Amino acid sequence: MKGLLESLIRGLGNGSVYALLALGFVIIYKATRVISFAQPALMLAGAVAVSYLAEVTGFYAAVLLSALLIAGVALAIERIAIRPMVGRPVFVVAIITLGIDVVVRVVVNAFIGRDVRQMGDPWGFTQVSLGPLVVQSRWLAMLVVTAVLVGLLFAFFRFTKYGLAMRAAAFDQEIALAQGVSVGMVFALSWGLAGFLAAIAGMFVGTGQGIEQLTWVVALKALPAIIVGGLDSLGGAVVGGLVVGVVESLFQSYQGEFAPWLGQNVAVVSPYIVMLIVLLVRPYGLFGTREVERV
Repeated sequence: MKGLLESLIRGLGNGSVYALLALGFVIIYKATRVISFAQPALMLAGAVAVSYLAEVTGFYAAVLLSALLIAGVALAIERIAIRPMVGRPVFVVAIITLGIDVVVRVVVNAFIGRDVRQMGDPWGFTQVSLGPLVVQSRWLAMLVVTAVLVGLLFAFFRFTKYGLAMRAAAFDQEIALAQGVSVGMVFALSWGLAGFLAAIAGMFVGTGQGIEQLTWVVALKALPAIIVGGLDSLGGAVVGGLVVGVVESLFQSYQGEFAPWLGQNVAVVSPYIVMLIVLLVRPYGLFGTREVERV
């Protein structure tokens, strides 16, 4: 039981990072109906920015500055590359975001170099005791920070005029325009928020283990999270991220003992196995909106 609980805490910690990335995907999708494949690059850029700024300002100030910096980069990407594509087929815009991802990663890789770049975080692999349980400090930090950010994000959408404008545009852009909502502002704000969350997620991905040129692959686990939770559900993104993290952690802990015949490194593909199962049972996700076509 002790090992199971420790595995669950590890999964919830890593799942919190996937949830932050998934929220970025969903926020952009709800606003623009486009899946942004630039999130992995923004995550990597945020992690690298933290590693450099931490040498100058200290770690916590570096995290805030980097998140704001990457939010600004995301705003610039939206204004320069995405805004002119409004009205074009969704597939075309999605491909453009894929190209943006490649370009940003090539630039960021030049700052990483060939060696692993350390984050300079205060947690590393240090462990703390929670009664009989021994868990890494960074997992608890991931859970706490994600809980705070998710709470602030939901409060933003519910109680601020900009959040209400984003909800209105997500519901129906034409009606929102008729009511005086600036859909362009909504597009920009969605990219800015996604960039901010990606930078925070990138910081956590690099804690303890550092950053290398292939760190961006971690962000791909957010794709099963948004499919599991529902592509247009913010709450679903959080739940999906946590589910993916827990399943991955349980496979890491117990697959070798209970199902060795599956081979090695099954935990790596376990998020996609969960995604396929959900697609077969509930194609629009656990909390996604079921689309009904009337003919």
